[in-house]
Amino acid sequence: MTTAAAEALYLAQHNHAHESKGYATFNPHGKPFGELPVIYGFNNGGSPGWLSGCLVATDGTGLGGHICSAEGYMLHDLGILEGTRPDRHESFRAHYPDGYRMDFVNYKDVPDHAAINAALKLNATQTGE
Repeated sequence: MTTAAAEALYLAQHNHAHESKGYATFNPHGKPFGELPVIYGFNNGGSPGWLSGCLVATDGTGLGGHICSAEGYMLHDLGILEGTRPDRHESFRAHYPDGYRMDFVNYKDVPDHAAINAALKLNATQTGE
């Protein structure tokens, strides 16, 4: 078990190590950025130290998830940032072989984020929820 101070320090160090990375983009055909479909990573809430990071494509397809101790780890663990989680990007490229871009939505912003809510509505239709 770690202390709260050690936990905060580790998160700060993690975020500092990744602060220069932008959001990942796969664009093999050189399309305009705005024409690429989006894969959204988002914090779906949970319990302290046990937060649900999720991935959903613009078309509503769920593309994975990860349990994180803090929202600050989600961008790395979900593969949102450039150069992170190449294993996840294999499935992203399989889903969107003509390209995609990544975006992340914080927990507090999910309710008012029109694009992610449209994707989540499509997901609910696809999964019968």
